[in-house]
Amino acid sequence: MTSTEHPLVYLTETVTAAEDDVLRSWLSRRPTETGQPATAVPIGSQSLAELTRRQDDPMLTPVRVVWLPPPDNGHRHGLRNALSPRDPLHPGRGAQRRVLRSDPARCQVIEGEPAPLSDLKRRLDESGGGSLPEYIRRQAALALERSERALLGNQYKVSRFVAEEITDTARFHAGISDLSLRLNVPLAEVDKRAQEALGEMVAAQSRRAIAVWDRLGRYFSRAYRLDVDTTRFEELRTLNREHSLVFLPSHRSYLDPLVLRPALLANDLPLNHVMGGLNVSFWPIGPISRRSGTVFIRRKFDGDEVYKWTLREYMRYLLTKRFNLEWYIEGGRSRTGKLRPPRFGLLTYLTKAYQSSGIQDVYLVPVSLTYDQLYEVSAMAAEAHGEAKTKESLRWMVGYVRAQGKRHGVAHVTVGRPLSLADSLGGEKDLRLAIQKTAFEVCHRINEVTPITVSSLVMLAFLGIEERALTVAELAFILRPLVDYISARSLPTAGGVDLQNPQVYRKALDTHVESGVLQCFDKGGTRVYYLGKDQHLVAAFYRNNTIHFFVVRAITELVLRAAVEEGYTDLTTDGWIEAKRIRDLLKFEFFFSDRDTFEHDMRREMALIDPSWERKLDDPKLAENMLAGVRPYLAHRVLQPFLEAYEVVADQLVHTPLSGKFNEKDFVTTCLALAEQRRLRQQIGSSESISGELFGTALKLARNRNLVEPADGDGVGDLARRRTAFAAEIRTLVTRIRHIRGLTQERLDQFREASTTPEERDL
Repeated sequence: MTSTEHPLVYLTETVTAAEDDVLRSWLSRRPTETGQPATAVPIGSQSLAELTRRQDDPMLTPVRVVWLPPPDNGHRHGLRNALSPRDPLHPGRGAQRRVLRSDPARCQVIEGEPAPLSDLKRRLDESGGGSLPEYIRRQAALALERSERALLGNQYKVSRFVAEEITDTARFHAGISDLSLRLNVPLAEVDKRAQEALGEMVAAQSRRAIAVWDRLGRYFSRAYRLDVDTTRFEELRTLNREHSLVFLPSHRSYLDPLVLRPALLANDLPLNHVMGGLNVSFWPIGPISRRSGTVFIRRKFDGDEVYKWTLREYMRYLLTKRFNLEWYIEGGRSRTGKLRPPRFGLLTYLTKAYQSSGIQDVYLVPVSLTYDQLYEVSAMAAEAHGEAKTKESLRWMVGYVRAQGKRHGVAHVTVGRPLSLADSLGGEKDLRLAIQKTAFEVCHRINEVTPITVSSLVMLAFLGIEERALTVAELAFILRPLVDYISARSLPTAGGVDLQNPQVYRKALDTHVESGVLQCFDKGGTRVYYLGKDQHLVAAFYRNNTIHFFVVRAITELVLRAAVEEGYTDLTTDGWIEAKRIRDLLKFEFFFSDRDTFEHDMRREMALIDPSWERKLDDPKLAENMLAGVRPYLAHRVLQPFLEAYEVVADQLVHTPLSGKFNEKDFVTTCLALAEQRRLRQQIGSSESISGELFGTALKLARNRNLVEPADGDGVGDLARRRTAFAAEIRTLVTRIRHIRGLTQERLDQFREASTTPEERDL
């Protein structure tokens, strides 16, 4: 039986009288246009049940009236407009009549993909059975969604009937039966818990909520101009035709989802299902964001096997339907400005969902999000000093949104190299290890595309000079060799600005002064800038956005200083051993490449300092001459705060009792006090070393080296000796860094002495 031999039946769906009139007019023309008679059946009526009993196997075609958005798509500014429930795709009854009079082209009738009744019956039986009229309603709605998306674009790709499509399957029922037996819990209880979990997490999207969330997003993020690097979007669109994409951005701000969302939509990618924590699901943001694609997940569910299984099934469903996902691989916002270690939980669920889905592949998309200025950095800096985190609430949100009324510069969005999950998992037999390697590779790819901003360079300069003020000319003197270094390595920079132009520095200085990170003094004849009171951690946040590019150079400088002190006879052999030792010391702080790549990077840095260094290995003063020729010195600007914080932890461990339970919270509190005292005594170079975040990472290293609790086989005094040796190791590195910092200061003093005119002092 061909398609033309099936009796035609249109499944109609109308809401208003205007839509009913439009559809009636359209249906009256169809017999003439198609050459076939047809009948119409309202999809919500009892007639649908009668239709399912027909024996002539009619061809069912769903139809719907669609209202195209106005030219501006409702893009108006202001909080009142942002909170308006108005949906540009569903105008009110009066607005519909006005559109039909003034712009009838905005009203169109669409057809979903037709299907014979027999085919729908077969598909229902294969999925596990159920109500045929309900199944037809669901399939008609999904077919119309696909047709609407072809007309309106990917922004309006929404997921409907998700819970029903998951639970109305033989797979779901088999799964809860298995759980019931394995957990020894009644089947009805397992089913209830799975249904409740699914109802809690499923993003029940609606176009009205999407429209409201888009307006809210534009209003909330109005402080920023968006700078999107579009280099990889064509590749993403090609991949997305066959595969789900999982976007894994760096996490800097609560605004991150609102910044990434318009960047993707503007480049013709559909809305993501954003995996978020229940802590931000409060009214009114929670209900709106859930209906526009946010999947709220409990923060802790380690012991709940039903919840874990349900989450995997939901993710499996999204992958098989080729929906895109998004979450923040760090787990929470960075408190220091650099990437935090990745969390493996959601990636593990994704991996297991992918393995059970039967699909060919999933692509992980690293994304770098950076900001010239960020409102919440001050609060995060206070938390690093020990203050309690402010709980998210409606009152908190109002204050946060109001703060965005002040301009904060540019938000930069850059996409890294997509990573095939199939390829990444295939290279490792141990699944747990494969997932960890995949996560670290994603972080590495985020770092490699994170653009260097003028804001971060300015803070790099100020945080390397103790408490001294700088003129614009002195800032340029510090940054010019760094800009040359960035150019020599072809590192990514933000916004296409000319880093050689001092006016670029002036603008960044003014922005930081306006935000309070820097202060300006202009009563002495020459304007100078200096860090504001208690702003070190804020400044460090901006600097740390891009210091990962400079870590290997900083280690190279420390190796050269060690070679001078220790009198290395073989710089390549002894220097490589020292470099690996420092790399191991910092492995919980930075993302390093594999050892072969790391050695290659070290050799690159040596060649940038002295291109002919390998031909001079017999020169006993090679390391000394190379260290003197370094332009610029970076070790103290990049590593000193971290190593000084490590030194505090190491010294405090030496004085911590060897017996008894170790209390990390009390230990970190003691370290904060000790670091504050050392700062007052000028035994610490910067207040940014006074950080609970850094102390926590140092403790992670100490645990890795069995320095917190006695190790198996420890004899009397073994732990004490190892702690003392650890403290001495850190102290040696800190001393070497301070020497390099002194070399930097000498150069700046020489420049100041040579700058005798106001023009030289202040460009």
